[in-house]
Amino acid sequence: MEDIYDYIIIGGGIVGVSTAWQLQQRHPDKKVLLLEKEAGLSRHQTGHNSGVIHAGVYYKPGSLKAEFCKAGAEATNRFCHQHGIAVENCGKLLVATNTVELERMQALYQRCGENGIDTELLSQAELNKREPNIEGLGAVFVKATSIVDFRLVTEKMAEEFISAGGTVMLGAEVTALEETEEQIVVTARNDEGGGKLIFSCRFLVSCSGLMADRVARMQGIKTDFQIIPYRGEYYRLPEKYNHIVNHLIYPIPDPDLPFLGVHLTRMINGSVTVGPNAVQGWKREGYGRVNISLVDIREMFSFSGFWKVNLNHLKTGIMEWKNSLWKPGYLKLVKKYCPQITHRDLLPYPAGVRAQAVLRDGTLVHDFLFAESPRSLHVCNAPSPAATSAIPIGDYICTKVEEKQRIDQTKADIAMLLS
Repeated sequence: MEDIYDYIIIGGGIVGVSTAWQLQQRHPDKKVLLLEKEAGLSRHQTGHNSGVIHAGVYYKPGSLKAEFCKAGAEATNRFCHQHGIAVENCGKLLVATNTVELERMQALYQRCGENGIDTELLSQAELNKREPNIEGLGAVFVKATSIVDFRLVTEKMAEEFISAGGTVMLGAEVTALEETEEQIVVTARNDEGGGKLIFSCRFLVSCSGLMADRVARMQGIKTDFQIIPYRGEYYRLPEKYNHIVNHLIYPIPDPDLPFLGVHLTRMINGSVTVGPNAVQGWKREGYGRVNISLVDIREMFSFSGFWKVNLNHLKTGIMEWKNSLWKPGYLKLVKKYCPQITHRDLLPYPAGVRAQAVLRDGTLVHDFLFAESPRSLHVCNAPSPAATSAIPIGDYICTKVEEKQRIDQTKADIAMLLS
């Protein structure tokens, strides 16, 4: 028997849960279903990030990333305080260690001003006073940066969604999508009881992260991009270093790349992590030490954008691989601003995998990317800081869904009048 819903959301990461929660809030009389293939929520990007609530330093003024990040930081902090979730406003230092980085630092400081972010430019002496264990020529102090456990945030959003009347179904991997003029039929594999689950809805929203392109193609939507996985490898510092820094310590990033560099991150549980790097992944959901998927590799190799993006960033890619395989190379990235950390201080910590959308011409998609059909909206690229921005992203998606439905209803009304 087919279960009928007004809205179905695919994906139990923080963006999918935020969207489902806000759709149910906006439409309390509607039936909303969230489908997640794993046995729990936030098992992929949401559950493998550094837990930083970003202020929006790096993003082009006027872009969706800049707008969503600033609004998202405020909304996330407010949500955490309302629901008793631990959050700490520790601030972030962007540390310049050479003259090239000093120039980039000035550009970042100017961009912060353009984005309305409260920052302070620190001299070398001021940096040393704030962070005795950190070396650098200067830094930008970003005051509004905080830390949190985004898994707890996601779980609380899901609780609010269910309390508002929504339904969450875990262990339900979508295997087929069929769109008609009236509805979308969703077929899922039931991990618990076996067999198929069949649902239908008036509108579908996909927040599928690492599988975003495949879900879009599953519905027959033509796309000009592919999700290319990049592994972010982390280390944890020994407990004796839990107070080695007072703030989050970030390097000055390369403006041509969407990665922020290896940094020291204070975690909400009191520990300190080092990372991540950005290594080409060979498995979309590969979190172990050795991760290879022949299906994922074959798909990447058949996509021209994969070869072009690797050629465009060949030098960077080789350096990332070298540092991944050779710990002293990784350590060197940290020692340039924190020289007291040694090889033995880099303890194992779970890796993450970033879903990076790459266009056919090899362009890395830096901003949000959507694909759509008459009855669906697919979030194809929700780049960092998607966790920080999850609440305004969800609001934006809800608005787009409602606009599409109003347009479709207007067309239907006109057609009826003309018939």
